[in-house]
Amino acid sequence: MMTLRPLVIVAAALALASASCVSSKKYAALKAERDGLFNDWTTVKGNYARQQAENQTIQALLDEARRNNEQLRADYAAMQSTLNQSISSNTQGNVNISKLVDQINASNKYIKELVQAKNRSDSLNLALTTSLTRSLTGNELDEVNVKVLKGVVYISLADNMLFRSGSYEVNSRAMQTLSKIAKIIKDYRGYSVLVEGNTDPVPISRTNIRNNWDLSALRASSVVQVLQNDFGVDPSRLSAAGRGEYNPIADNSSELGRQRNRRTEIIITPELDQFLDLIDKAPADSGAGATDTGRASL
Repeated sequence: MMTLRPLVIVAAALALASASCVSSKKYAALKAERDGLFNDWTTVKGNYARQQAENQTIQALLDEARRNNEQLRADYAAMQSTLNQSISSNTQGNVNISKLVDQINASNKYIKELVQAKNRSDSLNLALTTSLTRSLTGNELDEVNVKVLKGVVYISLADNMLFRSGSYEVNSRAMQTLSKIAKIIKDYRGYSVLVEGNTDPVPISRTNIRNNWDLSALRASSVVQVLQNDFGVDPSRLSAAGRGEYNPIADNSSELGRQRNRRTEIIITPELDQFLDLIDKAPADSGAGATDTGRASL
């Protein structure tokens, strides 16, 4: 910034010139020089003021820029933290998805093996049923009913073919049919055989038989012993049960219905080891409830 010293010098020079009676021409030159210096000073002063204002503006902008920079740093730190959390969550999510995929693959493999085992069992049942029905004569087919339900073979024998009325002794007429059934049972080793006796609700009047429970159980036991003693079926594969009058398949209000209900059923069950093995191999995460359901469905 220009000081007042040049102006003082000029003023002193003018005063001296006046005092010394300098020429007007010289006085005019000095005055012009003074005016020029004053104009320069005014210009410099204006420039200085503008410069100061610009400096203040720049400082304000700089301060604002610094504040913005700090805010950007804070925003960046927050975004980085969010990104890290997202990456961590995504990694955990990928792990969970991978486990889920493994469980689904294991379940699919288990289901596939179970279906294959069931198909094998159904094929064996079909072969067993076909072999038995082919071996029976026309008259025997009238008194023997063979069917497959849910993988189990049911052979239903009419009561009047096997026993005399009120008796549990197997008659000779039934021996030929039982021999054919025994051959099928022996051909398919490993199958379990349950013999069930069934009656109608008409009370039994025999001194050595208390009721229809006794009669049905004795008839089942008689058939089991014939299969074992006369036809060599392994007794460890045989079971006998009496259902009495409580498992009817027809209406007992008619003689025809009661006749249908008086029957002995030979139930041939496929070997279940393969199914039980599959259940033991079922995916662990399928839960106890699913395993129980699987066993019940078998």
